[in-house]
Amino acid sequence: MKFKNITFVKSSKKSSTFPAYTYPEFAFFGRSNVGKSSLINMVLGKKNLVKTGSRPGVTQMVNFFSADDKISFADLPGYGFAKVPRDIRKQFYPLIQEYIAERSNLKLAFLLVDIRRKPGEEELKILELLTAHKIPVAVTITKCDKASGNLRSKNLKIISRELGVDRQDLFITSSSSGEGKKDILRLIGDFI
Repeated sequence: MKFKNITFVKSSKKSSTFPAYTYPEFAFFGRSNVGKSSLINMVLGKKNLVKTGSRPGVTQMVNFFSADDKISFADLPGYGFAKVPRDIRKQFYPLIQEYIAERSNLKLAFLLVDIRRKPGEEELKILELLTAHKIPVAVTITKCDKASGNLRSKNLKIISRELGVDRQDLFITSSSSGEGKKDILRLIGDFI
């Protein structure tokens, strides 16, 4: 699957301003600095479509993108540690909850976890929320180029155990090397 025309649609802080289109939507969830923006850029094949930052907390709203006027992608604010004022950070989780509850066209959620980090309470909260709304979840491991061999294997085992997901159901990715891109595009194709 390849996209020809990818455009930024809008950024929203509340559900009343979410785009009204009904075509299939795919959303990316993860803690600040997990690599959401870089992964979306890799998957969509556009280097600078989604703004990336050197500090956590760049994404503060739900950012919507359209591919070929038939598929939508949503980049959600990063939860957990973010270098933004506390009152702004406190708005992230309610916005995520609102997004999950309101988007009837959401077909699949990608829950991103950095290969170097053990999933915590935040990941479990998002996973439970998505599961409660019957939204399929693809647990996607990012920055896999930063761990190889035994460390990669050990950390994948830990992530699998902590999230209660079979090891073979984890999607291994690296936006630097392009690892996992074909698998994610194939999965998106299955849900369209």
